[in-house]
Amino acid sequence: MAEKELMSSKIKLIECPRDAMQGIHAFIPTQSKVEYINQLMHVGYHTLDCGSFVSPKAIPQMADTAEVLDKIDMSVSDTRLLIIIANVRGALQAAEQEKVTYLGYPFSISETFQLRNTNATIMESLIRVEDIHEICEKKGKKLVLYLSMGFGNPYGDPWNLDIVEEWVDRLHKMGIDIMSLSDTIGVSSRESIEYLFSGLIPKYPDVEFGAHLHTNPSSWYEKVDAGFTSGCLRMDSAIRGFGGCPMAKDDLVGNMATENVVEYLLAKNSLVDFNLEEFGKAVALADKIFPK
Repeated sequence: MAEKELMSSKIKLIECPRDAMQGIHAFIPTQSKVEYINQLMHVGYHTLDCGSFVSPKAIPQMADTAEVLDKIDMSVSDTRLLIIIANVRGALQAAEQEKVTYLGYPFSISETFQLRNTNATIMESLIRVEDIHEICEKKGKKLVLYLSMGFGNPYGDPWNLDIVEEWVDRLHKMGIDIMSLSDTIGVSSRESIEYLFSGLIPKYPDVEFGAHLHTNPSSWYEKVDAGFTSGCLRMDSAIRGFGGCPMAKDDLVGNMATENVVEYLLAKNSLVDFNLEEFGKAVALADKIFPK
């Protein structure tokens, strides 16, 4: 894609307070979560990944997701809410939540990580996807499929564009039309991001591809630039780069920092319907809530 404003009207920014919070051991008070998410509702994001219905033993920080959802003020903006689920039981819970638009399911193309993350093999997970997609259709929700380990993995499992495309094709034929490639452990590079999106996006024009990238402070620009200029217009991030996947069992780099994505889009004159003043308030609130 040329630098023609990056089709700025179609860019969707996804803020991920759930991802930022889930690995923090000290429990963040429910009211603090509510205050933070309600501030994020004023900023102008397309979607907030704001909680998860998973086992509280696995992710104790998200045990109060239903209570948090109940107190989110939906009247202040058109921002949608996304909830992460790991199985059919979680999907049924999330689908009953009127405020929720999207259910997100982590489908790993790494057998090793799929077992670690959802206690299921890839084939078992594929059956879950079918069941969860059916639940979404019945309840008027949309399924966002996260292709975990989409940019490679440290476990020695096979990975290349053909493998990623094989799963994209299979999932697309099941009716899944939102897929976010997830750099679960921060191994992506400009080359791998360009390689994947430039290979997949033209072949699947009716699929909305997203990028959920982890990074260190020195490599954020090349990753953001590679994603947007390769045609990916859906970008996940978290303020200050907080968070990561606690199920990866590795020392992780952080989430893509929202400040960096905002900086990039401002420089490209492509930041649309985004309230910088309210964003500044959200950053200040994050600095109070999240442990240093």
